[in-house]
Formats: sequence, C-alpha cells, structure tokens
Amino acid sequence: MKVCKFGGTSMATAESILKIKNILNSDKTRKLVVVSAPGKRFKTDNKITDLLYAAYKEKLTYGVPGAALEEVCDRFEILARDLNLDIDIRSYIEEIETGLIESNNSDYIASRGEYLSARIMSKVLNFTFIDAGDIIKFRYDGSFDSELTRDLVSELKDIKGGAIIPGFYGRMPDKTIKTFSRGGSDVTGAIIAAGVNATLYENWTDVNGFMACDPNIVTNPKWIEVLSYQELRELSYMGANVLHPDSIFPIYDIGIPIIIKNTFNPTALGTQILKNVDGFDRPVITGIAGKKSNTVITLTKSMMNSELGFGRKVLSVLERNGVSFEHIPTGIDAMSIVVSNQLSESLKQKIHDDIKGAVNPDTFDISTTLSLIAIVGHGMANRKGTAAKICTALYNADINIRMIDQGSSEMNVIVGVEDADYSKSINALYDAFFK
Repeated sequence: MKVCKFGGTSMATAESILKIKNILNSDKTRKLVVVSAPGKRFKTDNKITDLLYAAYKEKLTYGVPGAALEEVCDRFEILARDLNLDIDIRSYIEEIETGLIESNNSDYIASRGEYLSARIMSKVLNFTFIDAGDIIKFRYDGSFDSELTRDLVSELKDIKGGAIIPGFYGRMPDKTIKTFSRGGSDVTGAIIAAGVNATLYENWTDVNGFMACDPNIVTNPKWIEVLSYQELRELSYMGANVLHPDSIFPIYDIGIPIIIKNTFNPTALGTQILKNVDGFDRPVITGIAGKKSNTVITLTKSMMNSELGFGRKVLSVLERNGVSFEHIPTGIDAMSIVVSNQLSESLKQKIHDDIKGAVNPDTFDISTTLSLIAIVGHGMANRKGTAAKICTALYNADINIRMIDQGSSEMNVIVGVEDADYSKSINALYDAFFK
C-alpha cells in the first residue's frame, strides 16, 4: 500500500485535481491520500489558508468573518462547478462560520482548507472521506499522541477502495481542532504512512524533486537523485521548502522510503529520500540551502571565559522570552547568539535589559542582516579540504564570512554572510562544488 500526499498547488484548480485523479487511477496501490488546502492559481492569487487566517482576523475585529471567508467559498464553489460535482459548498461554509465564531483560537478555521479539499477529492474519486480529527490525536498539553494515533491509523490497512484524509490537523481530547505548523500536511502524510506501514510515501508537489540549490537563485541547478533522512532535515530546515523537515520523524524507525514527485510531470523520476543511502554514487556535497535576515545578538565582557554560568545566564534570558537559538559562536571575551526569527523592537529591548541585568556585559548589539547558508552532504565527513573549498569560493567572490560552523555530525557546514551577499554566495558555492 502506498500513501500519497498532494500539496496546495496540486489542489488549486480543477485541471490539477483531474491530474491527481489520473495519477491515482494509474496505480491501485495508491489507496490512502492526504490533501492540502488549495494554493495559488497564479502569482498574485491568495492561498486558501492565508484567506482563512484573514477570516479569523476579521472575526477578532468585527465579531464575524467577512470578505475573506466569502472568497474561500467562491474558490471552492468554482472548483465544484468546474469538476461537475454535486456538493453544497455554501452549507459547509455556513457550518465553518459558526465554528469560527465559537472557536477561541485560529486552529479551527486554519484547518478548514484541508477539510474542504478532502471533501472535494472524495467526491471526485468516490473515495471514503476520513476526518483527520478522528485519527490524528493530540494530548491535553497540545503534544502529538503518537501511540493513540498509530492505533487508529492502523485500522486503515484493510480499508475497501481508497480514502481521502485532510492534512495539517488533528483533534484534542476535548474535541477541539489542533493544527501542526504550516506545511504540516507533509507530517500528516508521514503519520499515515507509518501507521499502515506503507511500502512508499509519495509526496506530490509542483517540482520534479529536490534541486542542489534554489532555482530562483542559481540557473538550472542539478537535480538530486537521492537524499538521506538527515540531509532532508538539514536542507528543509535551512530553506529548501519542498518537504516539511519534521516529516521524517513518524517514519524514521520503520525506514519507509519517501519520493518527491511532480503532479504536473508525473513521469519525472523525482527524488528518493531514504534512511540509508550507502551504495549510491553520490557527490561530496548534496545540496546548498539558506535563510536570510537572521538576528545576531552579540555581547562582550572582559574575563567572560572565567565567569561561571555566563552562557547559561544569557541563554536563560532567551528561554524566558520564548526565543530559541541556532548557533553560538564564542571567543574568550565575546559571545554571539544567532536567532532565526526576526524580533520585535519591544522584544529586543526586553532581551537587552534582561541580559544587562543577568551578566552586565561591556557591550551589547543586535543585528538583523545575517544570512545563514548550509552546505550539506554525507560525503564531506571523510573528505579533506571541504571547508577550505568553501572559504576559497567565497573569498574569490569577494564575500566576507561573518561566521562558520561545522556540525558535530560532519554532514554540514554553515556559513554566515551579509544579506547583501546572499545570492552571490549561493552562486559561488554552487559553482565551486557542482561545476
């Protein structure tokens, strides 16, 4: 049995949905299907999930949703009309509006795009609709209940015909809706694949697979044939937005293979993602990915190295303020903390004041112009000169390295450069390793 997940672009139009129908009909082992909310139909279009969040803001402002929810209704009515489906979208929207008014957070309304997508697809395919809330479970504290979920999902092994399951959400013990983070339909698909011990988890999107780096930055980058679970995590977390970085966790122990496929070019080979990539002829570097505009908190203090608990006190300030860190480059009298998200001005001031009270630094500075670039690959662990090649490539491109860090697994090297040098750095590194 194969589990398939189709992303937002695949669900955006009647034409793309009919392509999904052809894909599923071509292989009867594709029995369990997870769908996302419809994405953009064209560049200036809105994603359905963004409209649903906008509807939640309308409710907070005016007490009831308005234009945003009406646009959602229009989009799904157009899909139903173009697919010649006998489905009353308006009645679903009225039900959703009632649930939105009664809900205390945005999770319920944010999940309704996937819910309506699954209702549409179940009609198109004549598959059974299974509400994700009936099989994806969370505990009272909001954590994912893997054991209960696995028991419920395992019952799908013997389902007759096929089933359509909305991605992105589950249900709490009190029956309220709980969502994963954005992109969480990938996680739902992996949970379903693990629960039924699928032979393959197919993730269908709008690209032919992973590229060695962002094709919006490098012209025609090389296609990646195979990735390890770990390489997927590193590249996805650092900005390669093909697959959610957490999607391997449900299937890690079982070792179910994943393949990235293109709904709009189903004959393309795609990219395999495997637990073990031994035996494949692979390059030293698998891929390059990055994130711009990271925040760097830098402080100095004489004799910092001999002050017991200095680092703990600084990191405790971040913890109390709900801020997680990425990297901590240090010197004998200096410490920098790299944070991936942007901080509000009020939060910056709060962190400044708290750190000053905790460790009384000599100097304190916050910068928001650091780009982090990850160079990822299993091959670098046993290959001399990788770091030298990275530094040389950036030096030859007249780029200053503000930070460099090699992971303890020796599978990635991360460099920090100014935002202004981000695209130039990606191109220089790609040329050094792939040309």
